[in-house]
Amino acid sequence: MAKKKRNFRKKLFIKNRLVILNEDTFEEIFSFRLTLMNVFVMFTLGGIFLILVTTFIIAFTPLREFIPGYSSSQLKKNATELAIKSDSLETALKKNEAYIKGVQKVLSGQLEYAKFNKDSIIAESDEPSDLNMKASEEEIKLREEVAKIEKESGESNAKKKKSDKK
Repeated sequence: MAKKKRNFRKKLFIKNRLVILNEDTFEEIFSFRLTLMNVFVMFTLGGIFLILVTTFIIAFTPLREFIPGYSSSQLKKNATELAIKSDSLETALKKNEAYIKGVQKVLSGQLEYAKFNKDSIIAESDEPSDLNMKASEEEIKLREEVAKIEKESGESNAKKKKSDKK
């Protein structure tokens, strides 16, 4: 086993010569003195360089937009602006619908004109939807457990500070 490892190490560092010849004249165009280790190192460095160049080209050029999952910053900015505009248009539409319903009530005689004003309609439309904001039993138990743990950790921290001062 030891001979095989030594044999392999020797083969890595045996010098070889790579010669390029002109086939017609047998003139030597160029030659290299190489070892297997040099060839391995050069291919490894070349592969790493190729990977790095590809990564930088994709990361810092607009080519990344063609990769699924990436989008341009301009597209993200436009989407954000459109989302904000659509939200504001939704609220304006709700206010207008509430106002129209109020006007219809006044015209049909269900509501007196004196009680009808735009501010009360806007206040009605701004009311939050009916959400169940009461804590469940599980949540109350969890809050009690967390309070106990925080109280215990607070007491232990206070004891540590007192012992540090001594």
